[in-house]
Amino acid sequence: MNVVQKTSYFTRLRVEREWYEIDAEGEILGRLCSHIARLLIGKHKSTFTPGQDTGAFVVVVNASGVRLTAGKESKKLYYRHSGYPGGLRVETFARKLARKPVQTIKDSVRGMLPRNKLGDRLITKLKVYAGPRHPHQAQQPTRLTREQLHRILGRI
Repeated sequence: MNVVQKTSYFTRLRVEREWYEIDAEGEILGRLCSHIARLLIGKHKSTFTPGQDTGAFVVVVNASGVRLTAGKESKKLYYRHSGYPGGLRVETFARKLARKPVQTIKDSVRGMLPRNKLGDRLITKLKVYAGPRHPHQAQQPTRLTREQLHRILGRI
């Protein structure tokens, strides 16, 4: 008797997407962003398929409240270059966070995603806001505390 077992392969059309809301107030930047990246990729699901967009939408509020450990706010430097001679610009984490808190978190999460078309698609599901309010109430995002985040993703 021949028994045929089929492995289900999830595509982005068959995936049910969740919405999560995470409060970044007082959280450590790197740890928070690694959790966000895992949610965006979909590694918290049993239906995770490498190379497929099976992740969730993530709304981050209070982005201006993230922190670094061991006084690195003044030691961590961000570099960018305009492409012209003498166009190198350097700024500290504290200055970048004060100037663009949303971009600080997005850049950190983007560095933890795949560097291909899938990563480009995943970063669009990240919504970051500097304050406590966001326009995604209609999607009814599940608010995650630090403990719930560890329970969903497993201890990292």
